[in-house]
This record gives sequence, structure tokens and C-alpha cells, in this order.
Amino acid sequence: MKTKKVVVGALAAMLSLSVCSLAPVVAAGETVQISVGKTNAEAGAEFSVDVSLADIPSSGIQALDFAVTYDSKVLTITKVEQGALVNKSAETADKSAALPPLFESSINSTEGFVSMIWSTSTDDASYWLKGDGVFCTIKGTVASGATSGAVADLKIVPINRETYAGSGSPNGDIGCGYEKDGKPVKLATSVDNGSVTVGKVVTTTEKPTEKIVRGDVNCDGTVDMGDAVLIMQSLANPNKYGLNGSDSKHITEQGKLNGDVDEEVKGLTSNDALKIQKYLLKLISEL
Repeated sequence: MKTKKVVVGALAAMLSLSVCSLAPVVAAGETVQISVGKTNAEAGAEFSVDVSLADIPSSGIQALDFAVTYDSKVLTITKVEQGALVNKSAETADKSAALPPLFESSINSTEGFVSMIWSTSTDDASYWLKGDGVFCTIKGTVASGATSGAVADLKIVPINRETYAGSGSPNGDIGCGYEKDGKPVKLATSVDNGSVTVGKVVTTTEKPTEKIVRGDVNCDGTVDMGDAVLIMQSLANPNKYGLNGSDSKHITEQGKLNGDVDEEVKGLTSNDALKIQKYLLKLISEL
């Protein structure tokens, strides 16, 4: 398997997308969605939020870097764990992986931000980031003296660094893209910020009806591929398609009940979407 020559591992591979003698090509009409979840946690308690990626183009992502800012007076970030979307098998394909790991994070509790970088030097796109899902999970605790009802924003921003060492120019972009034919290709990004609200979870959704129509996730009266798609959208991009999502067609409590067709795991998972697809393909006779 061919790999590209690297000098200092993952960070250098990431920076090579923006530090190149040739201006990067911008992929037209392709925008990657980066979203941070929203959650509630009481003062002194632990919290966990997912950072998810959606709408990754078929080319995949070879390198990605961004930061998430937070109020360090309210929140303490304790760890960042890579998510299921990260292709762990890329470690074996990337000869630079003997240096830094492909996924790295750095917590700056003084200034209140956490930086995240994923990149690989392998040119085999099967090892790149593809599909929708959880990129990483941020975990931490809420300050014991935090005021109930306070909202600590989690904002996605470019990493605070120079465009390259010694340039004197601040970085102003989220790094996202890949290399093609020796030239960097930059992917546009859009962000959906998250938050941690201090206090107990308050449910504001409508009470579901007692009648469950198995498989009808979007509650339109029929079971079709749109139902499987909505399950995956709600899991990969909860801020937009989750229970209280910003999109007008986000999943509802009734939809979650209708979509929970996999008896082996309680609650909505990708297995429910898979079972609906099998039903539509007539591989199984009922949901």
C-alpha cells in the first residue's frame, strides 16, 4: 500500500492542506457539517457530549482540525475520546502512525478550548473519514458552584495557531480536506454549536400517542427509505434532526417509538435503520 512521505506525523499531514506552495482547490457544492451535542447536567455532575460529522462527500476526509471553546469557569473538560466514525484500522495502513496517533486532542483549561486533529498520510481513501457519525466525545464536569439554568456554550472554531510555523498569520479556517494528484483540496464546513445547561433535563416534547406504527419514523403513515434515513440523521446530527432538532423534519417522540424495531437493543440505533431497510428489500417479512 502506498503512503505519502511525511516529516513529523499527523500534525504535519494536517497542516500540509493549508501550507502548500499551490493554492488549495475548493470542492464545489460539498459542505461537511460539524455539530456538537446539547445536554443537561447538574452542578458538580459529569457530562458528555458527542461531536458529530455529517454530509461527508464520497471522496472522504483525509485531514481535519478544529477546536471547541467553552467557559472554563463553568465546565472542566477531563478527556476527549475518539468516536466510532474514526477509522482505527487506518493506524496500520499509515506508516506515519508510528509517530503521533492519527487522532489527537489537546485541552487548554486556562483559555477554555479543546483542539482536535485527525489526519492520515495514506492515499488509500478507504481509510479516510467517511459516512456520518460521532467523530469524538467530550467529557467533563460542571463546577459545583454553577448556577442552575446557566448555559455554557460549546462553540466550534478554527484552531488558534499560525497558518504555518513562523508565518505570523493567524489561522482563520477549519482545516478539512484531502490531497488529490499532489494538490490539496479544501472542503467547506458548516457548524452547529452545542451547550451544557446546568440543571435537570426538562422535557418539552409532546407526549406520544399510544398507537405505535412500527417503522414509520417520520410519522407520515408509510414505511419507506425516508424512515431509515431519519434514524441515521438523528444519530449523526442530533442538533438538527434529534428530538429537539432545528430542522422542521426532526424526529419526534412518536417517531422514536415507531422506529425502535430492533428487539435486541432498547432505544433507537443504527440496527433499527438496518432492519427497516431489510424489510423494504423484502429480506424479512415484518417489523
